[in-house]
Parts: sequence; structure tokens; C-alpha cells
Amino acid sequence: MMSEIKEKIKIVIIDDHQLFREGVKRILAMEPEFEIVADGQDGSQAIELVKIHRPDVILMDINMPQVNGVEATKELIQTFPNAKVLILSIHDDESYVTHVLKTGASGYLLKEMDASALIEAVKVVASGGAYIHPKVTHNLINEYRRLATEDDLHEESIGFREVEYRKPLHILTRRECEVLQLMTDGQSNRAIGETLYISEKTVKNHVSNILQKMSVNDRTQAVVEAIKKGYVVVR
Repeated sequence: MMSEIKEKIKIVIIDDHQLFREGVKRILAMEPEFEIVADGQDGSQAIELVKIHRPDVILMDINMPQVNGVEATKELIQTFPNAKVLILSIHDDESYVTHVLKTGASGYLLKEMDASALIEAVKVVASGGAYIHPKVTHNLINEYRRLATEDDLHEESIGFREVEYRKPLHILTRRECEVLQLMTDGQSNRAIGETLYISEKTVKNHVSNILQKMSVNDRTQAVVEAIKKGYVVVR
């Protein structure tokens, strides 16, 4: 009996730097699940390329000379509400991230990412999840903490000082607690593996278990929820 052929994840890349586009294409081409169906150099091309190729994921640069990634994403989502856009950026400032996510983007990835992070991000976004670069996640958490402090940690709000740190051993294993803490520290799967002396594949399994046990959809939600409940230390 012949095995069912798995449909490939179709990808469109929009970036004004040709060398960067070619580099991204080479990385993604290593993954048999991916198919790069088109690429363009400006946000103005995004809608037409999506209309023609109907990709599963659009990799979108944030800084482009004519129509930037924010404007292109906003227009793209208005035209194709189910489009999954993964923003590529050099900016790790939380203001960029929140602004982009409000337009409907499904993820935010720094251009300093390694190949494994890029591949993981595309797979997560293609499957309907959200992906935010671990470094950016940490910045968002710090901003959240700063705002909570400025609001004097009102009783009706969940503030960081109000929550006593306690490991969630009632739902997670000790190893999963360690992984969750390192996720909060902004470490990628590869970095977590190096810290704990385990393989990146094992880290991915732990992350998947954490998301399931905490009933959240992605890493960012897991980290924010962990901070609110005092499962981790923000450092």
C-alpha cells in the first residue's frame, strides 16, 4: 500500500535585499516539506504574488523602500484574512513587534536567527500557530513588567511582585520546569539544548509537552502565563 504524499508548505518571500532572499531560499530548500513558489523585492508585490500562488506562509521584510512590511501586511490581511505572515526584521524593540502583530501578522523573527529557528518558525506559522523570536519575547516580557510597576501593581492587576515564585511541579516535570525558565530567559531551542546538555529535538518535545499541559498555543503565551502564575523568575 502506497503511503500518502504529504502536501508541501508553499512559501513566498518578500525582501528588498536579493542576497538575503537567496540565503533564505537556500536554507528553506534544505527542508523537503517546503516549496518556495515565488519571491519579490517590495511589499507592493505581495498581494499579486499571494493571489497567484496562494502560499501557506509569506515571509515579509519589515523595511522596504516603497511599501514596507507593516503596510503590506495590513493590506494583505484585509484582502486575504487567512494569510499567514511571518515578519523578518532587524529590530528587537517591542514597539515594532506589537505594532506588526496588530496588523494581523502571525509571527516576528529577527534576521539574526539561525537556520533551525527559521525552519521552526515557518512550520509553526504554517500550522496555524504564532512564533515570536525568543529574544523579542524576553523584551516584551520586560516591557510588560515595567508597565506593571508603573501602574503601582494595583490589586486588580496581576503584578510580578504579588506572585510568589513556585515551580509548577503539579503539572510539569522538573526538566520541563527548567526548559520553561530558559524559554522565559529568551533562549532558543538550540541554546536551551546546549545549556541542559540535551538534543534540540528533545527540547522541542519538552516545549510541546509544556504547551499542552499549560493549555496554551505557543511559546509566548506559555511564558506570559508562567510569569503571571509565578512559575518562573524574570531575570
